[in-house]
Amino acid sequence: MYFEDFTPGFRFAHGSRTLTRDAIIAYARQWDPQPFHVDEAAAEASPYGGLIASGWHTLGEAFNLILEAVDWSKCSMGSPGIDEVRWLRPVRPGDSLHITGEVLSARASASKPDRGFANIRYEIFNQHDEKVAGYIGIHMLRCRPAADG
Repeated sequence: MYFEDFTPGFRFAHGSRTLTRDAIIAYARQWDPQPFHVDEAAAEASPYGGLIASGWHTLGEAFNLILEAVDWSKCSMGSPGIDEVRWLRPVRPGDSLHITGEVLSARASASKPDRGFANIRYEIFNQHDEKVAGYIGIHMLRCRPAADG
């Protein structure tokens, strides 16, 4: 796929990935060591009533699903950022995540003709189809070379 394939309205979906207790704790110990992510007793006493995944962990797992859902190998040139990140529901041990993506907008670069930008809304759901998080990714994408038609 190339920039030209990411037209507004293009949708895709992929899943699933199950988060284990051990993975939640390991991620949080390194990157987000808040008590409700790393200590089961503290998590029980928290407003969440049990261990939950870091929101950053949730986004990272979703990003891996995004990379599996679409072949980005020829077109991805990175990203200048993300917008509107929202964590809506706790992700708990045993939850299985899946994602949907929808291209909201796409524009050719004004200064570099070999690329364009696509804004894609990602929604992350658990196994009960409850939305747990979402964000808008801004992707810098390589245009299709003339030889690839």
